[in-house]
Amino acid sequence: ECPLCLLPQPPEAFPTLASCAHRSCQACLEQYLRIAVGESRVPVACPHCPATLRPTDVHRLLVEPALRDKYEEFLLRRLLVADPGTRWCPAPDCSYAVIAYGCAECPRLTCGREGCGTEFCYHCRQPWHPNGPCAPVPPAPSLANPAAQLVHPEDSAHGETLAQAEAEDIKVCPRCSAFIMKINDGSCNRMNCTVCGCLFCWLCLQEISDVHFLSPSGCTFWGKRPWSRTRKILWQLGMVLGAPMVISLVAGIAVPVITIGIPIYMGRKVLGQGRRSSLSGCQQCFSVTSSVLLSLFVSPIITAVTVGVGVPLMLTYVYGVVVVSLCR
Repeated sequence: ECPLCLLPQPPEAFPTLASCAHRSCQACLEQYLRIAVGESRVPVACPHCPATLRPTDVHRLLVEPALRDKYEEFLLRRLLVADPGTRWCPAPDCSYAVIAYGCAECPRLTCGREGCGTEFCYHCRQPWHPNGPCAPVPPAPSLANPAAQLVHPEDSAHGETLAQAEAEDIKVCPRCSAFIMKINDGSCNRMNCTVCGCLFCWLCLQEISDVHFLSPSGCTFWGKRPWSRTRKILWQLGMVLGAPMVISLVAGIAVPVITIGIPIYMGRKVLGQGRRSSLSGCQQCFSVTSSVLLSLFVSPIITAVTVGVGVPLMLTYVYGVVVVSLCR
């Protein structure tokens, strides 16, 4: 049975994938790839896990030559967008990329596409200007006002409302400047650009790590906007002043819970396994007793390691990262 369409299929209808062991029927995989490539979600992940499908499998499953060409183009574009030396030809209807390294002192570039030959500047990425400085590059419309070019001056009242609404819903990737749309309804602010794969925060538009939303930046994992400056400072002061009490309370709760909880958990687990097996009563009693005694010996070591590592890390974070942010 195919896990996607839930229809019974013969074994030969399930193609093998080089990236993982998951199996789906040929028709479902083809439809899945058509949608993924049509939405520019390239590279394409397995429909059941995050493993990336190999290009050979994608070419084997995509029967339309146009979709294959799109897949190859999107793969190439994603690679080029992530390269800081790539410059795109500014000519209309030309999507040719020029890979330029060490061109800061000689910024004159020429598009290599046949029939184009447009000359443009390496620095400002505008048409070549031999007798003048680089023109200031206008900011991406979605950084300040993404809908500013979508309305007409005569529609001022309605245009301002529309611009404000779309400015909250459309922003750009901080790495490749690709337009990203998200309904600003307070949902998850951890964004993943489908073009370059950049992880960034929707609120501050900065590339993020796993601890970004735990840092005193004011950005929250859920919410429509960052905390105000006053709330952020109060929160940081509360962390600095209340950290010793909170850490002592957490450690005081964690020590008995780990020390007593591990033997109880191991005893119950071994007892449940013994009841399902064919062991006699004496054998079950011996196995449970031995597991509990071993856990009583090991649990203090686990407790000491957990508290000995966790408490210094929390103190370092509070009196290191938080204090530095507060001083700034």
